Amino acid sequence: MTRDLRKYSRQTNLSLFMGFIAILLIIGGGLIYQFYGREAAILGIVCILAGLFPIVIVWVILTIVDWIVRRANDHV
Repeated sequence: MTRDLRKYSRQTNLSLFMGFIAILLIIGGGLIYQFYGREAAILGIVCILAGLFPIVIVWVILTIVDWIVRRANDHV
């Protein structure tokens, strides 16, 4: 039985990143709500998501480049 360690690594990294985002939104938004109220918490979550946008764009670009490289290596 052979394991695809790259696939396992990708799945683990994705799980860790999603967990980080969930903690950031739940705890960050919860603390903002606790101290400043509902309107501030909504704005805080919007700002957190806007700050994550560049990270998501970079991840998408790297995923596309990885797909292109894998496809090129399969044809060689």
